[in-house]
Amino acid sequence: MALVSVLLEILQRPTIVDVLSELLMFIAPLWIAVLVGVFVGWAWKPRWANVLSKDTFPTSPTTTTLSTCFAFVPIPSLNSLKFQFPNCILWTNNDDDKEALPLSPAASKSDSSSSQHDNEKVAWVTREDADHLCRLVEEKDGGPAWIQMMDRSTSTMSYQAWRRDPESGPPQYRSRTVYEDATPELVRDFFWDDEFRSNWDDMLIHSEPLEECPTTGTMVVQWVRKFPFFCSDREYIIGRRIWESGRSYYCVTKGVPCSLVPRRNKPRRVDLYYSSWFIRAVESKRGDGQLTACEVLLFHHEDMGIPWEIAKLGVRQGMWGAVKKIEPGLRAYQKHRVSGAPLSHSGLMAQINTKVSADYLRYLESNTSNSLEGENPDSPEKPSEKNNIPKILVVGGAVLLACTLDRGLLTKAVIFGVARRFARIGRRF
Repeated sequence: MALVSVLLEILQRPTIVDVLSELLMFIAPLWIAVLVGVFVGWAWKPRWANVLSKDTFPTSPTTTTLSTCFAFVPIPSLNSLKFQFPNCILWTNNDDDKEALPLSPAASKSDSSSSQHDNEKVAWVTREDADHLCRLVEEKDGGPAWIQMMDRSTSTMSYQAWRRDPESGPPQYRSRTVYEDATPELVRDFFWDDEFRSNWDDMLIHSEPLEECPTTGTMVVQWVRKFPFFCSDREYIIGRRIWESGRSYYCVTKGVPCSLVPRRNKPRRVDLYYSSWFIRAVESKRGDGQLTACEVLLFHHEDMGIPWEIAKLGVRQGMWGAVKKIEPGLRAYQKHRVSGAPLSHSGLMAQINTKVSADYLRYLESNTSNSLEGENPDSPEKPSEKNNIPKILVVGGAVLLACTLDRGLLTKAVIFGVARRFARIGRRF
């Protein structure tokens, strides 16, 4: 009612010019300041911020977890969820011994590798990444609850998507897609085949294999993805590997360090990237009891250097359109394979999987359940003081601005309303 009375008071000014000048004098600069702040924060990022982001959000398999719906087409470490697994015999092959084998360069610039490069190999895709993906699939990773944001379907595909916002780090996405009349092996090869990807993923403008291990199937690849005209293109250095349990496939892709490709200003490199799939056969929606459909669970998050609220808006608006473009690519890939065309190199690498037994998966699930049951969900954490700092600064700044610009109650009301809005956003981060 206060705003209504103030508005009526302004409208009673003697001339329309006085009314408009009173409103525009303060509302226009406010919006200009907001727009300038958004674009400056979007386009500019100091080097020290990149260093801090690396230290604050390390890429590890224990990070809480989904580029275009999201690489179909990547936080602080949760040390409490790390399990010290014994070298148990439940793994059907000796994974650690194979990981110790040197990876042969697929397209490296030099035959010699430095000690830095040798150390980077340790951070490539490991057994811990497979364990983390298993916990995500079972929804026992200890992260926040998922909030459903989409449920769409066509005659040959169904799609559901969820999002969650961790206390720190970018938004995380989870999706479930079911393709009718498709096998898990075909879908696995489809998402791994970089050479064929250019036929359906119009955002991928360059892909190049950097290193690979013919024993485990581990690959390190370089992607360059096209972004809208107001953003520079993004570069990804991705490590990836597949684990197999029966006809279920745990496909891990994540950003990894690699000194073979020097960092450049353009395209801008995305360091924090996680995008992994769980693929298995499921019953068709026709209800005939046959496992002729394929389910794909995708977990994705990445820090593209775009404000997270803007990124969430873009994802929400473009998600279904991007997802619908994937199925025609999959059906084209089916025809491509049926025609007898030879597999690409990356498609062949997708068929080199590390086998994992069902006993190990049950062992992992039971240990995860025991760990989560040991936590006390009824004892809420006390809000930390650092989470209140953004609210204090925003509201305090609003008070100062309102007192300085003493030009009417409407101006103060607008300033305080915007301040409360930004304070609520600040608490979510």
